[in-house]
Amino acid sequence: MNSVFKISVLLSALCVTAVIADDRVGNIRGSVINAVTREPLPGARVILAGTGLGAATNIDGDYLIDNIPVGTYVVQASLIGYDYDVKNDVVIDPTKVIELDFALRENPLDYGKIVVTPDYFTKSPDFELSTQVQSNEEIRRLPGGFEDVVRAVSILPGVAQAQNGRNDLIIRGGAPSENLYVVENLESNNINHFGTQGASGGPLSFINLDYVEETSFTTGGFGVRYGDKLSSVLNIDLRKGRTDRLGGKATISASQFGLDFESPLSDNASFLLSARRSYLDLIFKASGFSFVPEYWDFISKVDYRIGKSDNISFLVTGALDRVKYFNDTPDDLFDNSRVLGSDQDQAISGITWQHLIQNGFTNLTIGYNFADFFYQQNDSLLNPIFRNKSTENEIYVKGEIIYQFSREFEVTAGLKTQHLNFRNDVLISGFLTDYGDSLAIDRLFEASATKASSFMQFSYYKKWFKLSAGLRGDYFDLIKDKYATSPRFQGSISLSEVTDINLSYGQYFQSPSNIWLIANPINRELSFIKANQYIAGIEQLLRRDVKASLETYYKTYHDYPSSLDRPYLIMANTGAGFGGGDEGFASFGLDRLASDGKGRSWGIEFLVQKKYSEIPCYGIISIGYGHSKFTAIDGITRPSNWDQRWIINLGGGYIFDSKWEIGTKFRLATGRPYTPFNNDGTKDISAYNTERIDVNHSLDLRLDRRWMFDKWMMVTYVDIQNIYNRRQKDIPRWNERDGSVDDEAGIGILPTIGISVSF
Repeated sequence: MNSVFKISVLLSALCVTAVIADDRVGNIRGSVINAVTREPLPGARVILAGTGLGAATNIDGDYLIDNIPVGTYVVQASLIGYDYDVKNDVVIDPTKVIELDFALRENPLDYGKIVVTPDYFTKSPDFELSTQVQSNEEIRRLPGGFEDVVRAVSILPGVAQAQNGRNDLIIRGGAPSENLYVVENLESNNINHFGTQGASGGPLSFINLDYVEETSFTTGGFGVRYGDKLSSVLNIDLRKGRTDRLGGKATISASQFGLDFESPLSDNASFLLSARRSYLDLIFKASGFSFVPEYWDFISKVDYRIGKSDNISFLVTGALDRVKYFNDTPDDLFDNSRVLGSDQDQAISGITWQHLIQNGFTNLTIGYNFADFFYQQNDSLLNPIFRNKSTENEIYVKGEIIYQFSREFEVTAGLKTQHLNFRNDVLISGFLTDYGDSLAIDRLFEASATKASSFMQFSYYKKWFKLSAGLRGDYFDLIKDKYATSPRFQGSISLSEVTDINLSYGQYFQSPSNIWLIANPINRELSFIKANQYIAGIEQLLRRDVKASLETYYKTYHDYPSSLDRPYLIMANTGAGFGGGDEGFASFGLDRLASDGKGRSWGIEFLVQKKYSEIPCYGIISIGYGHSKFTAIDGITRPSNWDQRWIINLGGGYIFDSKWEIGTKFRLATGRPYTPFNNDGTKDISAYNTERIDVNHSLDLRLDRRWMFDKWMMVTYVDIQNIYNRRQKDIPRWNERDGSVDDEAGIGILPTIGISVSF
């Protein structure tokens, strides 16, 4: 740790002493289209705010702005009769042409004018409420974020962290299995290395931020286009490859190194390609750890434009994860006996064809998801405690149409069908949980299933009023009640040009996780899990780059799978952390389950956000207060495992010039509930979730430096997590060796460095 810190200080000193000229320039080009019909918009104006630089689009909706001094800019696109579209944090460098596309929505408020004060905060008909958009730069520079698209949302309202150092998303009191990831229109349950089967978490995302254009994250109230999830949707938009020449990037960061390439394939096609590998195996081994996680991840994307009406994109991304054990000493054997190891192979792939029609467009997507899991945990004599070899794969086809009848009225509709295959070979060898429950199983299960869904949504806009109403239907043939219908409504009333009141109601249904259904055949008698969501909020634009909002929510859960064998256990309390023997392998759903659980969560959230603008700083304040309670088969209502009452995030930074930037983040969260240990290491059901861990808080700091050269650019950074060295508290674990309780999971201060070279 001291060596890493010294390297960080040395790098900072080198940065301070270097002097490089700032007379280099770069270019921006792209297109401006109608957000609904996807048709090009000739005559649109694209400008760099605060400068005299800009250009107008040609008949094909394309534009070019050249000779832009290097630096960070806000770029705005506008056209009479349309709302502004604003892109923050656009970094100009001399190594490549920046590809920047805009999508403008027709403005029914005032047909003959351009809005003179553009809003820096974009919205979508699917995500009017509880939604935040993060640009590539906002994600990249977040202190302590490891340049991770999933970890970056932890600073947003409504998001709790179940465990330090993991990406388990706990959204407004919901379980980690209730979250959906959408990458370039391809849907996935998990995009994390060493992911938790049946849930959505893991230590680190395998989506390469270098190719992410922006993300939108909604914590509730999403429209009927998205289903089979109860809590959140993280939508990740990837950019297209370079269209000027072959280029790339080499990176070494806190946990991995990688190499990117991108290039045009023809006048109408481009590609992206990257591979990354962790070097944690080198660090862990040198530091004397008893086990080592190592991983690879890959991404490849091809975009091809056919004429003026058709676009085809092809995406493949995936991860290879392995855990190595070093059982060289009795201490190593004991430490590894407490670890649930996970070797995994995951892949997300698909092809999407977008076709323009008059007043709208259609999308046709064929997707394939694959996941192969091998979990294992041994005792200190290397005898097997738990084995689980599972394979899940699915192929799906979905079609969507977005049609605009008028400036005020549009319709979105779609269909999706999926075919799934599962195989699960599980062994538990006479395991005794902390509560005294005995688990033993040795079985092989196989199954296939069909899912289908359809939806239709109507959106209506007037000068002071917006309404979105939709209906969704879901089908799953592997459970008892195979059909579910979900009505959803969103409304927004404009009290003034800068003040909106937003309301939402919706029913949401989710099928039980695949692993719960195949690990025990009786669990196919389960039903869809149901949640009702009620959301109300007010939003105030304090400046065009500063927004404040206040939202309150109330969720009720019904038909949640609960254990018949462990009456206190409801599956809403599982799926986060590294699991294994510490949680009695509960997240795998090996018990006999029944749809008899219920719950509710409620809370209030406050947000103030400043976007980067002509004032070269940015920041966010998010404060959330909430309750989450669930009732299992025993009929006792208890705080859920994710019942964190207060979550406070403060973050921000300052961009000094084209070279230097500094950012900081502070997080405070009250402790989660847990069940205390008795003196002999057992637990009493009567004390279930009656204690709480201490308040956790930390401060992170990051310093970035850009180095500009004629044909290449280097970015270096120093990122110091937990700068005042406070070890984070976690759910206590029992140490059988010395008969004591260990409740510290953090490692204190963690300084890291990163270097990337673009060419």
